[in-house]
Amino acid sequence: MSELRKPPFRSVKWWNSRWFDVSQLVLFFGALIWLTLNGAAQMGYNWQWYRLPKYFWKVIDGELIWGPLMDGLFVTLEIGLYGIIITLLIGLTTAMLRMSQSWIGNLVAQVYLEVIRNTPLLVQMYVFYFVFAPILEIPRFWVGVLCISFFEGTFASEIIRAGILSVQRGQWEASTSIGLSRWNTYRYIVLPQAVPLMLPPLTGVLINLIKHSAIVSVIAVFDLTTQGLDIIADTFMSFEIWLTIAAMYLGITIVLSLLVSILEWRVRGRH
Repeated sequence: MSELRKPPFRSVKWWNSRWFDVSQLVLFFGALIWLTLNGAAQMGYNWQWYRLPKYFWKVIDGELIWGPLMDGLFVTLEIGLYGIIITLLIGLTTAMLRMSQSWIGNLVAQVYLEVIRNTPLLVQMYVFYFVFAPILEIPRFWVGVLCISFFEGTFASEIIRAGILSVQRGQWEASTSIGLSRWNTYRYIVLPQAVPLMLPPLTGVLINLIKHSAIVSVIAVFDLTTQGLDIIADTFMSFEIWLTIAAMYLGITIVLSLLVSILEWRVRGRH
């Protein structure tokens, strides 16, 4: 019996090594920091990071009082929470209408998708605020939530529809042959297979929702971006405030990505 030959050893090229990747990352962030500092120096900008903490919180007579940046963060999180729920409901409803046998339902879903996807979000925000809000007496906070939800719902609906359609036709036929109702077919056969496929692209939609929530500043909803604009108008601390706000948005989206990743891992492990 001939000896099993060991696979030939392949040396890792230096440009594919881990240390080279880390070096690139360090160089990138170093260059970004250098450009920021150099640009600020050429403008004669005076850094005032020491003034920043009071815009997060301050303690007066032993009582913790949230600053404008934290107030804005809470509003942004509230918009994100309501927006995610409504976006998923709109996406699911639209996907069901597109796959239904109803000609009217399919037409309504198609018109909604084409109109929303092919017009700018900013224009939609103004239409919601200046046209629909006065007629329906919708508060500006909910104008922002609904507008962003309808916009992101178009992308969510296509992801949900694609995930459902990815389930093989034989699975549907088998569930029908054993007498499962349509609801039980979705619950036990279709969704367990489709949800793991939906989660990664849906994560991108939800992250975009958080980022696009900054647009509510144009209708004076006091979210994180609006509070930042007000602070800059009072203090002229443009660099410090915008960098801080960018970091806060980044923190929100990273946490959301991690939560969805954990959910995806649990769903895949369960099925």
